[in-house]
Amino acid sequence: MSSTLSHFRSRSRDISSPRISPHNSHHSPPPRSPSPPSQTFHPTIPTVPTPALLESVAGGAHYSGIRVDPEGLHKSRRRRSSVQYGPEDINSDHRQILDDLKELYCCRPTREIFERSWRQDAIFEDPLVQCKGYGEYAAQFFAMPKLFSKSETISSRVMSSTNAPNRIIYHQVQKYTFSYLGRTKTVESIIIVDLDEDDKIVRVTDQWNGKELPSWFGSGFLRLLNAKVTPWIVRVPKPAS
Repeated sequence: MSSTLSHFRSRSRDISSPRISPHNSHHSPPPRSPSPPSQTFHPTIPTVPTPALLESVAGGAHYSGIRVDPEGLHKSRRRRSSVQYGPEDINSDHRQILDDLKELYCCRPTREIFERSWRQDAIFEDPLVQCKGYGEYAAQFFAMPKLFSKSETISSRVMSSTNAPNRIIYHQVQKYTFSYLGRTKTVESIIIVDLDEDDKIVRVTDQWNGKELPSWFGSGFLRLLNAKVTPWIVRVPKPAS
C-alpha cells in the first residue's frame, strides 16, 4: 500500500512539473523583419510668375480681344502690392502720352496736345460715345470744361506698357465737379490706349468700372449720334495741318 502511494506521488510530480529542455532554458525572441527602406519627400516649390509675365499676359489678352477682368487685376495687385510701374519703367513716349491724357481728363484740352499725341483719324470710345476723327473726339474733351468746373485725378496706375503691341493700359480714378450744381461724380476706369509706330494714339477705349462697352440693341447708334451732335454744340480749334 505504501509503495503504491509512493509510486502514485512520483508520477504526479512528473505530470505536474513539465520537463525543461536544456535547449529551451534560454528563450530568445523571434527575429525581426528588416525595416523597409526610408523615403525622403522634397516639397515641390511652385513657380512664382514674375510681374512682367503677369502684365504681358494682361496686355496680350487685350490685344487678342479678351476683356481684362478688373476684379482679377485688383486681386493680382493685392498679391503683388509691392510691385508698381514707376516712371523709370515706362519709356518717354508712353510717359508723354499719359501726361497728355491726364491734361485732357483734367479739363485742360489744347490743340497742341492733340497734334502731338493723337492721329487725326484716331478713335475714342466710352459708354456714351463712339468718336472717329479729330472733329469728334476733340469735341468731347473741349466740352468737358463747359460741363465741369473742376476735374481732378484721384489716382492713376499703369497696369501694362508694352511695345509689341504698342499699348498702354492704366487704371484711373477721376473726380468731376459739375458746373453750377456743385455736385461731384467719381468715375473709375480702365483705359486702353493703342499707339502706332510713331507713338501716336490710334484708339482710346475708356471702360468705366472696367466693364465692356454697352452692346444692347440701339446702344451703338446712340453712341454714334452723341459723337456727331457734340461738335455742333462745342467749338473745336482747327488743326494746324
